[in-house]
Amino acid sequence: MTKNKCKNLCVSELLWFIIFIMKVIRGSQNIRDKARNPILTLGNFDGVHLGHREIFRRVVERAKEIGGTSIVYTFEPHPLRIVAPSRTPPLLTTFRKKMQLIEKSAIDIVVCADFTKRFADQHPRDFARDTLSGKIGVKEVFVGYDYTFGKGREGTIDYLNKMGEEFGFKVTVIDALTINGEIVSSTLLRDTIEDGKVEKAKGLLGRYYSIEGRVVDGFKKGSVIGFPTANIDTSYDLIPHTGVYAVKTLVDGEIFNGVANVGFNPTFHRDRLSVEVHIFNFSSDIYGREIEVFFIKRVRDEVEFGSADELRIQIEKDVDSVKGILKAVSNEQLLINNS
Repeated sequence: MTKNKCKNLCVSELLWFIIFIMKVIRGSQNIRDKARNPILTLGNFDGVHLGHREIFRRVVERAKEIGGTSIVYTFEPHPLRIVAPSRTPPLLTTFRKKMQLIEKSAIDIVVCADFTKRFADQHPRDFARDTLSGKIGVKEVFVGYDYTFGKGREGTIDYLNKMGEEFGFKVTVIDALTINGEIVSSTLLRDTIEDGKVEKAKGLLGRYYSIEGRVVDGFKKGSVIGFPTANIDTSYDLIPHTGVYAVKTLVDGEIFNGVANVGFNPTFHRDRLSVEVHIFNFSSDIYGREIEVFFIKRVRDEVEFGSADELRIQIEKDVDSVKGILKAVSNEQLLINNS
């Protein structure tokens, strides 16, 4: 085993060791006991961006001050998939990834409500009385500046304050986080990634945007021209804009540099979006394995070339360009920030 491989594996194994120390409760009905002095935040938290992480930081800080328990109350699936499926945004994180990212903020417990039509039809007062006060016994609730809850989004922050007065919990509102004059939000993050601006996305997330997926059989055209690729079957809703990217790929605890193409392979006249990664200095058979791809920088648009040979020449140029870009990105820091 190489020194770098050992170093990467040690970091990865340490991160794996701490995963799931945080308690995850699936379904409000499975809350059995009241935690000590619960300090809680409510929300979907898709993407777990810097705005979300600031709320988590405040919740953890307050829980420590009073010897309490930090709790995130979230939902699965995304509420719009139940109440307005046609308006459901593309998701930034899978459930598993969201749990990992929340745990990195040192949250003690996540309660993940099963978001059903019945759950959606709850009146805000019933939710505050039966769940926040009754089941959890919350002492303080932290919410973002624009939070609403309950049927028809009737539960405004003013209403939540009234419920707090009635049921004995305090409400703290966290101001919007702005970066370069823009409010950090899941919507802004989606727009940024859909535009292929993955460097800007890193500034909103505090980490590189990544997708996970199983390696499946592709058209094998990459091998024909000397650049074999891993074709990823991903469950992620949000794939960056078509184009060529400098990437790093996590395979079995080790990070490899590479170049990815997101698109339709116009040179070969494909009509299905694919994510294909050429991993540098890699020859292992990873078909059927799960890998994670971190998008570092968009290099160029996807282009239709006149021949496979023209494409091969351009890929050679892309590889040289990408190698220079990736020299500045530490594998160890990437694992710590993203796992």
